[in-house]
Amino acid sequence: MAAIKKIVLAYSGGLDTSVIIPWLKENYDGCEVIAVCGNMGQSDELEGIEERAKKSGVSKLYVEDITEELVNDYIIPTMQAGADYEGYLLGTSFARPVLAKRIVEIAKKEKADAICHGCTGKGNDQVRFELAIMHFAPEMPIIAPWRTWDIKSRDEEIDYAEAHNVPLKINKETNYSKDKNIWHLSHEGLDLEDPANEPKYDDPKFLEMSVPPTQAPDKPTYVTLEFEKGVPTKIDGQAYTPRQILDKLNKLGGENGIGIFDVVENRLVGMKSRGVYETPGGTILYHAHEVLETITLDKLTSHKKRELAITFADLIYNGQWFSPLRKALSAFVTETQKHVTGTVKLKLYKGNIINAGVWSPFSQYDEDIATFGESGVYNQGDATGFIRLFGLPTRVQAIAQEHKTAK
Repeated sequence: MAAIKKIVLAYSGGLDTSVIIPWLKENYDGCEVIAVCGNMGQSDELEGIEERAKKSGVSKLYVEDITEELVNDYIIPTMQAGADYEGYLLGTSFARPVLAKRIVEIAKKEKADAICHGCTGKGNDQVRFELAIMHFAPEMPIIAPWRTWDIKSRDEEIDYAEAHNVPLKINKETNYSKDKNIWHLSHEGLDLEDPANEPKYDDPKFLEMSVPPTQAPDKPTYVTLEFEKGVPTKIDGQAYTPRQILDKLNKLGGENGIGIFDVVENRLVGMKSRGVYETPGGTILYHAHEVLETITLDKLTSHKKRELAITFADLIYNGQWFSPLRKALSAFVTETQKHVTGTVKLKLYKGNIINAGVWSPFSQYDEDIATFGESGVYNQGDATGFIRLFGLPTRVQAIAQEHKTAK
């Protein structure tokens, strides 16, 4: 193998990727390190990132705004599929393939010898990054320091950073492992590693996108969302792009304590992991879309879609976004969205999303049929024959059993 002299690093400016820069230079004979940071809506976390990257030792920093691509090509299709992994709305999962795709493009442009990431050997992200890199650059060497270096913990990383004058925004007391983008913020580590501990929701330094439901306003907030073919297009009658809608829903949801999710999930690598997720706008969006589908999808399609949503979520969680099966499932989902057009009204109140009305020009709900009052459309007497035919297998089985018993 040729010597590795130029490495492109997936860089967030956080602890792991900051420490990796001097480590790469020490272990790859003073190699050049080019950092690529994906701006996916976490703009508040990018303040000062150029200075931190330079002081950490990179030769060049790319800060790529891929928020629109993330929202339009990954988030919306996943939301349309109704996919969640054990209740988790996949905020980290679908952010990795879009970032890895851009990193490969830059690595090829820079004629890099390898790509490096800061994912741990215990987590899911290592798989998500590497499968995406393999898809776009199957021969590209991948460096994963967490699987080879002598550092054993985040505390040791901080010690290493301090010894190498690497600037950090955290310390050992605020050392949660976090990941943020326009869709969500995840929290792992410290006291959360014990599932018996209640998260420190009242600590003003913990939640960032939401307030605890107990601190939300005593007055409910109403919001109206409009969709066209499963894509959100308007809030309260005003047209916006999906990204703009998500920004506005994050604000509304955050103010009302929506989308805080504490879960012990089953990681791909086989262990259980505890985390707290904040997904205020995404939780509202999922809920509204699901409500609209209740009146626009037929029973068979709706039920099959729910079944396939589990597979869809597994594929994303497991890093298989670019797999043929995910693409095939997305084609199915796109077909189901042809008539998912309409308006949903919701009431947000102290962490709750309460349905307040739904309308669609393609609604399959017929009040004349569903009414408990007098109806000239539905003849209730028709149910007698339906039940006899529907229950025929039950009657045949019971009669056969009686004959066996009689003998």
